Amino acid sequence: MSTYNQIAWLPLCAGLTGLGLIVSYFVARRRGSGAGLRLAALSLLPMAAYLTGSIEMFWKMGVAVGDFAKGFVFSPKVWAGIALAGLAVVLFIVSGPLRRRKVSGDQGAKAAVPAGTAARASGGELAPRQPGLPAAPAQPAKAPAKARKGKNADDDDDDLGDVMDILRRRGIS
Repeated sequence: MSTYNQIAWLPLCAGLTGLGLIVSYFVARRRGSGAGLRLAALSLLPMAAYLTGSIEMFWKMGVAVGDFAKGFVFSPKVWAGIALAGLAVVLFIVSGPLRRRKVSGDQGAKAAVPAGTAARASGGELAPRQPGLPAAPAQPAKAPAKARKGKNADDDDDDLGDVMDILRRRGIS
């Protein structure tokens, strides 16, 4: 005889539904009618499952999951499969950056740039292209050196001076 038939399902489901409805009453008084109605709806589910006969289905599903878990936990074959799946995931994740590094190298960058165009490698403007010659970057224009008042021109450690220049240009003092 199965364990399912030995359990008195009607008193169990009726008790769970009754207890849930009592708790939902107190929840409705304390937290509001919305929370109480939601808990009352959940409380009616055990009795609905009994009346529709779906408790046996839930019981069989629980037994099947339990049997699967029991076979899963105690099987070295299954753990070897899990280890191989984990190794596959790690290899897949590691291959992404390695693949990008190969493409972004010198050979990959040359292959990625279409013919007739030039990339701004040095940050300068492109020189006009002459027929038959590839476009070459022009010499970048040098920014005029500003004379700082009372400071050495070689002193680049003053980051606040740069910030103050930006603020003055924006009209903020």
